[in-house]
Amino acid sequence: MPVTVEQLPLFSLPSNEPTPAARPVGAAGLQAAASLKAAIVAWCEHLEREGARPNTVKAFGGDLRLFASYAGAGRPLNQIATRDLEKWLQTQKALGRSPKTYARRITSLKAFFRWLEQSGVLAQDPAAAIVQQTVLSPLPVVLTDDEVERAKEAARRLWQGAERPDLRPYLLFTLLLHTGIKKSECLNLELNHIDTSAPEEPVLWIRYKETRDRYKERKLRLDAAWLQTYQAYLALHRPEQRLFPYQARRLEYLLEDITVAAGLDKHISFEMCRWTCAVRDARAGLDFDRIRQKLGLSKIQWREIGMKLKKLTEPGL
Repeated sequence: MPVTVEQLPLFSLPSNEPTPAARPVGAAGLQAAASLKAAIVAWCEHLEREGARPNTVKAFGGDLRLFASYAGAGRPLNQIATRDLEKWLQTQKALGRSPKTYARRITSLKAFFRWLEQSGVLAQDPAAAIVQQTVLSPLPVVLTDDEVERAKEAARRLWQGAERPDLRPYLLFTLLLHTGIKKSECLNLELNHIDTSAPEEPVLWIRYKETRDRYKERKLRLDAAWLQTYQAYLALHRPEQRLFPYQARRLEYLLEDITVAAGLDKHISFEMCRWTCAVRDARAGLDFDRIRQKLGLSKIQWREIGMKLKKLTEPGL
């Protein structure tokens, strides 16, 4: 089903990734004597342009506003020294902040002042000497290669060997396993997002309606063998616009059907499929930055996810 759309490169970089020439603009015209309050506003605007999630902007901005209430919101940037940052962090530790909150506040300071230095606002980064403390949430659960094969075989039986054949579990599971798309992206897929004009190299387009989400748009390769299942699905179910014209819960049930049929202890979910896709790509040798682009993540979002992916692909895991 051909589709006419603008041609983007596979795994294209988000359109709002800053270029060297654009960096001064990212500082919103700040000068070294600008107030800490003005710089925090500019930083939050920068995070939004970078595609950070609203909760991320809120958390990082909140951390910096707490620091501003300690150091003085009107204090000039070039009068803030490393000792000021260290003293504030000591007060945060004395208040009994959780390790994750404390680590995030260090991250907020370091990212903020690094941005000011890289943008040419400050000649030196006062947070550079502060040691980063990383506290990761538990590693996500992924499917092993054996479990993937068991799940695919179970989904195939649901399609070809059941009393009431249903090919939707196999179609959905193999799509998620190959592309790593999110639940919301899957629900928004339309038939014209699947380009089969070149059957040997089919393409999936991930589109977003909101302007703020445009950086997540991307073009992904599909498995050519998946097209056979797709064509069978079209002939049987005849969807008119959306690929999966169902509620989210219906799709979750399809994945649960595979879990039960395969006899797995793990419960297959969209998130599990997304992480499994990333792990399989990493072990196949795909560059981490290309995996980031494939998943539609900004560099800010990738910081923790990339560290988790590295741990998940370590030998023995």
